[in-house]
Amino acid sequence: MFSSITSLFKQLLEGEDLSKNANYSPDIAIAALLCEVALADQQVDSSEREAKISLLMNLIDVDQNRAEELINNAEKQASDSISLYEFTNQLRQLEQQKRYQLVQAMWEIANADGVIDPLEDAVIRQVAELLYVDHSDFIRAKLSVIDK
Repeated sequence: MFSSITSLFKQLLEGEDLSKNANYSPDIAIAALLCEVALADQQVDSSEREAKISLLMNLIDVDQNRAEELINNAEKQASDSISLYEFTNQLRQLEQQKRYQLVQAMWEIANADGVIDPLEDAVIRQVAELLYVDHSDFIRAKLSVIDK
């Protein structure tokens, strides 16, 4: 994390265009956001890991091996990232329904261990705002997961 911040300042001082460094494929960006919410409370258990793989398979229509590969790559990208914007910037062109499904999947991961941590809530809220998901849809997604 500290090296990421140092690198960011170095790039700013050298006048580099920071947007060119954050070009992830949409699949990696989606997987990274799922990882970000799982990592928010600093506790990733097996239920969250299984939920990430299952939900990623449904969101982007891939098989289990590809989903596991994407999650492994995304975990590294998420740990090296400076902000959520790096990932959400790639996903704004998605249809509103797909963005809603991503937010809903993030809620499912947050609730996979039976407890939605305030840090997980904060990450999902920030992602929803960056993806221009209406607050009413943000709440609807949360309630749909909690009411299961």
